[in-house]
Amino acid sequence: MDFRVEPDQCVACHACVRVCPAEAVAVESGKVRIVDEACTRCGLCLPACPHDAIIALGDWERAYEFACGGAATLILSVESAVHFYPATPEQVVNACYAAGFRTVHRGVLGDELVAREYLRAWTDDGWGTMIRSTCPVIVETVRTKYPELIPYLAPVATPIEAEARYLKQLYGAATPVVYTGVCVTEGGEDVDAAITLAELSNLLVRRGVRVADQPLHFSRVPEERRRHWSTAGGMPLEVLMEERQSSRRFRKMRGLGQLEGLAQAVAVDRIELGFVDILPCDGCLDHPLIGPKEGLYWRREIVGATEPVRARAPVLEDAVADSVQVGAVFPIIRNGHGAPAEAVELVLAQIGMAPNGKPWDCGACGYATCRAFAGAAALGRTTLKSCPPYLDKEAQQAHQQAAVDALTGLATFRVLRDRLATETARSSRTGETFVVLFVDLDNFKLVNDSFGHEAGNEVLRGTARECSALIRTTDLAARYGGDEFVLVLVRTGLPGATAVAQKVRAQVEALGRRMGYPDGLVTVSIGVAEARVGPEQEDVLVAADRALYRAKQLGRNQVATGES
Repeated sequence: MDFRVEPDQCVACHACVRVCPAEAVAVESGKVRIVDEACTRCGLCLPACPHDAIIALGDWERAYEFACGGAATLILSVESAVHFYPATPEQVVNACYAAGFRTVHRGVLGDELVAREYLRAWTDDGWGTMIRSTCPVIVETVRTKYPELIPYLAPVATPIEAEARYLKQLYGAATPVVYTGVCVTEGGEDVDAAITLAELSNLLVRRGVRVADQPLHFSRVPEERRRHWSTAGGMPLEVLMEERQSSRRFRKMRGLGQLEGLAQAVAVDRIELGFVDILPCDGCLDHPLIGPKEGLYWRREIVGATEPVRARAPVLEDAVADSVQVGAVFPIIRNGHGAPAEAVELVLAQIGMAPNGKPWDCGACGYATCRAFAGAAALGRTTLKSCPPYLDKEAQQAHQQAAVDALTGLATFRVLRDRLATETARSSRTGETFVVLFVDLDNFKLVNDSFGHEAGNEVLRGTARECSALIRTTDLAARYGGDEFVLVLVRTGLPGATAVAQKVRAQVEALGRRMGYPDGLVTVSIGVAEARVGPEQEDVLVAADRALYRAKQLGRNQVATGES
């Protein structure tokens, strides 16, 4: 089975990136794709995608050809009772026969084969820790992320692999075996085609078979009795009856997140845990392909109601079962495709450290640590768009850039506008006044034309420094635009503000002389206006601008007030 992203549906929201435990989702130039070699087929990305952009694909075309050929045998998972509800299991089996399958099995044979193998291992002493290996998602996750646990995997095939081997032994090695279920990676190479239950529905439609039209009783004698001494997934009933849930020899774990602690306990702390029954979810009825988590108990109710009574007679033919190899080998595969160290460090530098000087490691991106996220980002499997601390830093920098003029270091016009509104509201509320100084360089164009734009920039920076040096921390100095500046002096009357304006004028004139410019070239004219409370009062910035115009008319290098 493969998982694919439909490009037309995907909006690169990164929801799949955050839930993928295998780091198998790549984000490149705003496009999302599944990395096949890293994907463990856990299916968590399907329900996580809010846009239904991820689909699961089995070997539908091959399965259809096998059904048309009439020689294939089908392994039909018990979860089919939920998928085809309200049709009965008898109707589903009859429909599969009508579609052309030679025989239909329900997964019982594989469960019995695997249970028998586990029972043999259970009776042996000295194995210390044995991890159930009948779930391909667990096996692939162990192989790719926790290779130190591979020696502890029980050397037992999955039930579907075992059943496929049994059926080929029973009907002939050339018999095509098709499996349909929710975890369609279980069969491995022993299954000739694996399809989802949704694909089985499509196959039946294409073959002109309606499940609802099938008889309510089996039209053919079932190929097998129900399991006798095993449960779904190949767990021996004898083991479950013998060991309590709190047994030190039998441990039940659910969720891929348990593997990290398991690896620590077994490979580092050297603790013997006994038989570890670990699955990524609460069985196949909890698999993402069968439905949402909140419907788990409803699905269990349906399967429980449709399960037939257990048989007391054996379901395996000993002569066939003894010739079937149920063992499995899990080689360690090292792909060598780790992210370059320098690329990882570059991503970490972009994220930055938390205020305490340590990595953020907040997990909000879907990765346990910043370093794990950086490794995935360096491989193109995620982007900094998924990192909240990085986005927060970017937002703060953007806010700072919007608030501070890059050339002069003064506040921007946006900040000035907001501050004037705040001071006007405060003045109306308290009756306290404030004054605005409108500052304009008199001959700035001449400086640019005669000495160059970089020289003009130095004059702007110098003028900004002089303005900042002559005001209090409670006041505001802003660049209005071009060669114009505005100073807002709070809790200040017109006489005091005029004195400040004269000092600014004198300091800028002295700055021009220090910079080596001819006398009178670098000077400023300043308009001063006091804000007053009242509905008829003119905008204080407009009044200061008009006073500035008056200062220019007086011959420049002058200070003028709105009352002059």
